[in-house]
Amino acid sequence: MKIVVLDGYAVNPGDLSWDKISELGNLEIYDRTPENKILARAEGADILLTNKTPLGRKTIESLPDLKYIGILATGYNVVDIETAAENNVIVTNAPDYSTNAVAQFTLALILEASLHIGEHNRAVKEKEWSQSPDFCFWNYPLIELKNRTLAIIGFGNIGQRTAELAQVFGMKVIVYDRSPEKKINNPKIATDNIEFVSLNDLYTQADIISLHCPLTKETAEMINQKSISQMKKDVIIVNTARGGLIVEEDLAAALKSEKVKMAALDVLNSEPPSDSNPLLYLENTIITPHNAWATKESRKSLLDIVSKNIRAFLSGELINQVN
Repeated sequence: MKIVVLDGYAVNPGDLSWDKISELGNLEIYDRTPENKILARAEGADILLTNKTPLGRKTIESLPDLKYIGILATGYNVVDIETAAENNVIVTNAPDYSTNAVAQFTLALILEASLHIGEHNRAVKEKEWSQSPDFCFWNYPLIELKNRTLAIIGFGNIGQRTAELAQVFGMKVIVYDRSPEKKINNPKIATDNIEFVSLNDLYTQADIISLHCPLTKETAEMINQKSISQMKKDVIIVNTARGGLIVEEDLAAALKSEKVKMAALDVLNSEPPSDSNPLLYLENTIITPHNAWATKESRKSLLDIVSKNIRAFLSGELINQVN
């Protein structure tokens, strides 16, 4: 059984072990695979593991030995799952491995957008406090989260964990989800402080909007000039989901006009971003390099799920299949 990891570095840059997967076959690991080397490295593989290396129709149809694709992530738009199904190739993903990490990161972004801790740390170290005539100072308004309305778009495990943490700060939580009767499976959520609303109502009521939905045809570019026009002035937009949910030029314009108070983004349309991305040069953005998921604990959990997925495939009892 030949197993090839096409881009393993992001998941395991060397601080974790591949042993649970190497026990299952002849394992070849590549840190990164450029597009022009995908076929050569995948040739003869029974199992391919990919994080962001794309596996499209032409590639899948060119690999007659391929039986299984394991995605080293939850999102699976990097693989043409329809073509995989047509060619009897099983595709699995790794759900829920980063729930705690991403929810924690989301709250960190909200807190930073509200309190500007990094900016004030910079100011102190650049002697602004030392030169101040007062015992304290602040360069930005400081915002309390209590009684603010957090709007969550997408109420899966990460969205629900984020809601739980937000409630600790006394926030009101409103939710839009594609499934209006979404079951709340987090027992720590105070359900009497959760309201499911339409997307239009969410836009008009939110003080802070946090995106936790998958990138689909329906959700692509949902944050755009039209939706932003429905929002309150001074809204804060947080995205730890997928960059493609936002029209970046429209968001940049809204930030420049101060319709949107601040954007806190862990994901962008193009990653890494080009120098021409307008969001990189605005003072009222916080941008982190798509690492909300990347705690060591989450990455270890991810590898554990991937190895279990492969074992289940080999035993004929599939789990986490997406096609």
